[in-house]
Amino acid sequence: MKIRQTYYSNLLAIVFNLALVYVLFMLCRVLFVIDNWDLFCEGFSSLDKWLLLRGALRFDTSAIFYLNALWILLLLLPLHYKERPWWHQMLRWIFVTANSAGIIANLCDVAYFRYTGRRTTASVFSEFANEGNLGDVFMTEVLHHWWMVIVGIVMMVGLYLLYFKPQHRPGRLLVYYPVQAASLVVMLLLSVCGMRGGASTAVRPITLSNANQYVNQPIEAGLVLNTPFSIIRTINKEVFVDPGYFDEAELDGLYSPVHQCDTASIAGCKGKNVVVLIVESFGREYMGAYNDRWGDADYPSYTPFIDSLIVESLTFELTFGNGRKSIDGMPSVLSGIPCFVEPFFLTPYALNDVSSLAGELSKIGYYTAFFHGAENGSMGFEAYAKATGFRDYFGRTEYGRDSRFGGDRDFDGTWAIWDEEFLQFYALKMSEMQQPFATSVFTATSHHPFVVPERYRDRYFDAPDDDNPLHKCIRYTDHALSRFFATAKQQPWYQNTLFVITADHTNRSSRKEYQTALGQFGVPIIIFDPSGTIAPQRRRCIAQQIDIMPTVLGLLGYDRPYVSFGQDLCATPDSATWAVNYSNGVYQLVEGHYLLQMTDDGHVKGLYDIDSDWQLADNLKGTIPGVEHAMLRRLKAIIQSYMQRMLSNRLVVKKI
Repeated sequence: MKIRQTYYSNLLAIVFNLALVYVLFMLCRVLFVIDNWDLFCEGFSSLDKWLLLRGALRFDTSAIFYLNALWILLLLLPLHYKERPWWHQMLRWIFVTANSAGIIANLCDVAYFRYTGRRTTASVFSEFANEGNLGDVFMTEVLHHWWMVIVGIVMMVGLYLLYFKPQHRPGRLLVYYPVQAASLVVMLLLSVCGMRGGASTAVRPITLSNANQYVNQPIEAGLVLNTPFSIIRTINKEVFVDPGYFDEAELDGLYSPVHQCDTASIAGCKGKNVVVLIVESFGREYMGAYNDRWGDADYPSYTPFIDSLIVESLTFELTFGNGRKSIDGMPSVLSGIPCFVEPFFLTPYALNDVSSLAGELSKIGYYTAFFHGAENGSMGFEAYAKATGFRDYFGRTEYGRDSRFGGDRDFDGTWAIWDEEFLQFYALKMSEMQQPFATSVFTATSHHPFVVPERYRDRYFDAPDDDNPLHKCIRYTDHALSRFFATAKQQPWYQNTLFVITADHTNRSSRKEYQTALGQFGVPIIIFDPSGTIAPQRRRCIAQQIDIMPTVLGLLGYDRPYVSFGQDLCATPDSATWAVNYSNGVYQLVEGHYLLQMTDDGHVKGLYDIDSDWQLADNLKGTIPGVEHAMLRRLKAIIQSYMQRMLSNRLVVKKI
């Protein structure tokens, strides 16, 4: 018995130790659900729990075999010389290290998921490559989730203590070698099948989008996926692929992102300055004036100033972002480029020729500048601004050189200069510019770790009945915006300026209306004209971030061709407006009264009447074929045009 146990102890070690990892991955998933329960509770009862479990095990299997491939190979190598104590101790540490990394990744997304609505992918390493403050951010989150740190330590210690260590004696070599060789072949085949997500030759290696077949809504894909799989399967992945839905002639007839303004239809806005305020995490959820459609007389508002500005501005009934992260929002707002699959500025296609609102206006004599109060180079914003036509960049460095302000004394300690001070700097710097100018600022305070300046702690604080720490930051940023406009009113350029206010993305949500697959993209789009040339009104239409560039250029009467994937809202009938976004392997198109969801392999996942079913409880897929077919063709045309232009570097109109 001892000899037989020696022969097979390596296989026993694989079975026992991998089973241990499965248990720990599932425990991480339980913690993930508990900590993010408010995001899943609405539709959780309608999920098929056995199907959910099958999906979770399928993706866990893939991740676990990826993480343990080296350990399995070294453990089963048919070399009896390796059956030594030191070799198996080395294998123990390889096993513990690899799987600890998987556990840490899973636990990090317990906290991070609610900010992005998806499991972390490999792009996170590019997104934060230029940040020097990640240690502070990480430690802040550790303090907030101290219990999770303890759980993680216990799990990793458990990996070490519960590790099944094989016997060290190879036994009879005539038996040992065939058993080890056969075991290695079998485990290699099982590993490949596990990584791929199935044994059939007809099964493509599973990707993130496959998680949607086990759930009802895109955000629920996070329940099925695990973070190690999401990271591993997106490393060096070819992000953009031409789906080939249509031939060129048909595609051009369905959709084209090339714009040419009809200058004859524009009056009164030529030559105006343009100021675009991209406000961190400033979701539509927090604004009372934007939420009267819910019929809640007691709807809480955290933005009294913006509420007052909305009634004096051009706004739109349903307004959406085109991504869930800051690096998604900036290209959407300023270049009219949505985020499909991954932020294109984190891919090799970042080297494509790209224009922007500033890039186009600089062609007709506008001075352009971008402002961001973080460390210069942070988030890749400076590189993006320079690449897309902004002439100058003003960051924390330039702020520190201005003797009118407090320099690093005004730094929030984590990300950037406080919004109030930096927006004052922004307003005064524009008075030094030659008109016309086009500028944009990206604020920072309404962000994790959710702090406000010390002098406002008693004014903006965490209310006992409010479990969302972002609310106090939204109130502070609203105050900072009110002070910005008060200063701007005193400047000579104010009356001759178009102001656009939007957010980069949404953030922590407290309202079920904004926790759906569509609601999580709800950002404001506000166009304010102090001169009154653009009449204040609420348009009963759909708008999105990528509409900002063509709409502003249309208002200014810009007469040169350019590329933007959005639409000029002022030249588009309300009934013809639409919005598009992407989440967890699912594309979404909002048009008319409906939301269409399509998986990235081209199949319809859902169709919903958002007028009567905002919570997306009643899937109308297959019941309205005319609407479904028309929306599917439009969505496919937008995607194909996007992919082709990314792949062939046609994001600008080239001179012939």
